[in-house]
Amino acid sequence: MSRIGKKPLPIPTGVQVTVNGAAVTVKGPRGELTRAFDPSMRIERQDSALVVHRPDDEKRSRAMHGLTRTLIQNMLVGVTAGYQKSLEIVGVGYRATQQGTKVLLQVGYSKPVEVEPPAGIQLQVEGQNRVHVRGIEKEKVGLIAANIRKVRPPNRYKGKGIRYVGEVVQLKPGKGAAKKTA
Repeated sequence: MSRIGKKPLPIPTGVQVTVNGAAVTVKGPRGELTRAFDPSMRIERQDSALVVHRPDDEKRSRAMHGLTRTLIQNMLVGVTAGYQKSLEIVGVGYRATQQGTKVLLQVGYSKPVEVEPPAGIQLQVEGQNRVHVRGIEKEKVGLIAANIRKVRPPNRYKGKGIRYVGEVVQLKPGKGAAKKTA
């Protein structure tokens, strides 16, 4: 059995969960999320917890069992605590500025790159070199953070660019290092 899938999901206080067939709606202090799941998965509410059941022991059913439970868990965490990804900008002259909800990135191109957040996502600039992406949907937060990083990924030789906070960039030796050893 799936070890993750068979664990019951405790419903936090202040959160309302509605199960309508294969669709689950979660409403909490930060907002409301709705998602439709595989119709073969059976989602039941037992007291103050949700339990996901699978129809059989086929490989696909086992995979969907754990996935369904994890996606519901992400919804519960999103409406209570929310998600955040932080990016840092490294490089001389590289910086971010906030204009209303938009963020302007000056990262070595001739014009600043404008990032407009979709609905449900907030962008916040801290100082000139940190950008925080916040929201209640884990997938959206990760996607927007990845798209911002994609504007100027870290350079492998100098380390300049946009990276996640705490990301370690392995720097490659340049041509000079090869000449010294030969």
